[in-house]
Amino acid sequence: MTTIVLDHIKGREAAALLVSGRLEDLLIDGNTPRPGTIYRAIADRPVKGQGGMFLRTPDGSAFLRQVKGLSPGQPLLVQITGHAEPGKAIPVTARVLFKSRYAIVTPEAPGLNISRAIKDEEARLRLHEIAQTEMGESAMGLILRSACETAEAEAIAEDIRAMHELAQTVMADATTREPETLVEGDGPHTLAWRDWPAPEERIEAAGSFAAQGVFDEIETLCTPELLLPGGGTAVIEPTRALIAIDVNTGPDTSPAAGLKANLALARALPRQLRLRGLGGQITLDLAPMARKDRRIFEDALRAAFRRDEIETVLAGWTPLGHFELQRKRARQPLSELIA
Repeated sequence: MTTIVLDHIKGREAAALLVSGRLEDLLIDGNTPRPGTIYRAIADRPVKGQGGMFLRTPDGSAFLRQVKGLSPGQPLLVQITGHAEPGKAIPVTARVLFKSRYAIVTPEAPGLNISRAIKDEEARLRLHEIAQTEMGESAMGLILRSACETAEAEAIAEDIRAMHELAQTVMADATTREPETLVEGDGPHTLAWRDWPAPEERIEAAGSFAAQGVFDEIETLCTPELLLPGGGTAVIEPTRALIAIDVNTGPDTSPAAGLKANLALARALPRQLRLRGLGGQITLDLAPMARKDRRIFEDALRAAFRRDEIETVLAGWTPLGHFELQRKRARQPLSELIA
């Protein structure tokens, strides 16, 4: 059973996704600019050797990578891609997207596209007709998301129209030479509607987090130690430079204990990182296992992250036998949000 719970924590919006009573995702509004926010920013100063540019925004300095042909003082539209580390610039992109539950309008990428998750040919033809009707001769692109497969035609069409009109309005407002917030990023309650599957139950009331056991789950997530299936443990410790994760076999002393603990960690890791809001460089100090078992571990880790929407690169093994990952800082750490 899938349940979406909407509540507030310390006066800020919060949303929890429960599957059969287990917390699968958690969103809490932070105190930094929301990802998805669109600015009219002003180019400030280039960063030599990095191909980037610092920009001025209403919320402070932002950093845009891989800049070409941009001069200081020039206005441009940018969108926040993730949360900035303390003391660092806001990460932004010049590839602005307008995203809702059914439709994503892509001003810089023309063409009509339908989610690959939709396999049924009749459904794809039906959606293509809706897209063509609503977008007309627009030079902007459109992506229809997987939620469209079971949605009513009018709901999809309305979503396309709303995102297309918003995109046209914002893209026409890029020339003024003063920084301005043009679109505020979505909060947790809207994100839950936009990105999570249609729930069998939706609970929206003050105190619902306590009633559904969400606060108990949060309390567990605030401790470094993670109990793994099979008796192993992992300790997840964020540092200033990276996320360090140490895996232990626990009481199991069998020859395969290390591999079993490492596989349990691989399966649990995407959910733990997602719920704890952790990203950046991640180093796994795994339990001892034979070198020949490394491929088994890698396959399990790759399969686990394939179902996770936050971009994560499996960087590979270090000379000391650690495994490294690089994960997008899509969320603010849970420890900061509830402090």
